[in-house]
Amino acid sequence: MNDLTKKQTVIKRFALDFSSGPLIMGIVNVTPDSFSDGGKFLDNEKAVEHALRLEDEGADILDIGGESSRPFAEAVSEEEEIRRVIPLIYELSKRVSAPISIDTIKSKVAKLAVEAGASIINDISAMTIDPEMLSTAASSNAAVILMHMKGEPRTMQIDPFYDDVVSEIMAYLKTMMDSAEKVGIEKSSIILDPGIGFGKDISHNLAIINAIPDFKTLGAPVLIGPSRKSFIQKILGTDLKTGIERVEAGTLAVVTSSLMNGADIVRVHDVKAAKAALEIIKALKGSKCRP
Repeated sequence: MNDLTKKQTVIKRFALDFSSGPLIMGIVNVTPDSFSDGGKFLDNEKAVEHALRLEDEGADILDIGGESSRPFAEAVSEEEEIRRVIPLIYELSKRVSAPISIDTIKSKVAKLAVEAGASIINDISAMTIDPEMLSTAASSNAAVILMHMKGEPRTMQIDPFYDDVVSEIMAYLKTMMDSAEKVGIEKSSIILDPGIGFGKDISHNLAIINAIPDFKTLGAPVLIGPSRKSFIQKILGTDLKTGIERVEAGTLAVVTSSLMNGADIVRVHDVKAAKAALEIIKALKGSKCRP
């Protein structure tokens, strides 16, 4: 066990404890157009039921999103995003024990989400799109997830290019960490996400998975979010409409590889499968048997 996994990431009302292993973040999309589950949980009652089910299946964190970040997605107004997520977070905060994360790039949404009960701000732009997000996060005492994205959702998958994908993302994340600390966000409250599928092609995503040990040298927990991403569909030659089971199996393979490589958090739709994989990995790593 390395020093990082012995530590806790400190967030408002909670401490994410990695001492017993990686954590699972369950995805709750309250959107009509997310790439894999758009429209399923727009109804608040259905979204609550889904979140409760994810926690029951083993989710350590619940990530609530009201704006799709899929490639070519259109922007959602601040008012509409607030309408989608704030009542849900308020209701869940009274009914779940898992910390709640708000997946947003808007500072007002983040502020209201924390007031409603969220404890983590998950910003796919690493708090660069909204100039008020850094100060909002600092004053909220929430943990932050800083993600790397090349470009923006509507254009990020148009021929992404890197000279060295791992070193460039590491340098970016280090810069974003420094910016967060300068405004008063404690390093112990920062989580890093290399941004699987956000301005990356198949080779870039695979390189990131293999380089998780390198990202961990930055000194913060590393989150990997490969669930149902297009690079898995491309490798398998199928899609969610015609081969959801194959895509889920491919996702589980990437999740397992990520965990074996040292990911501290995996962000997934299928919490039950990820939890089973994690339990097997823990058993393998804890086995005293020798060949």
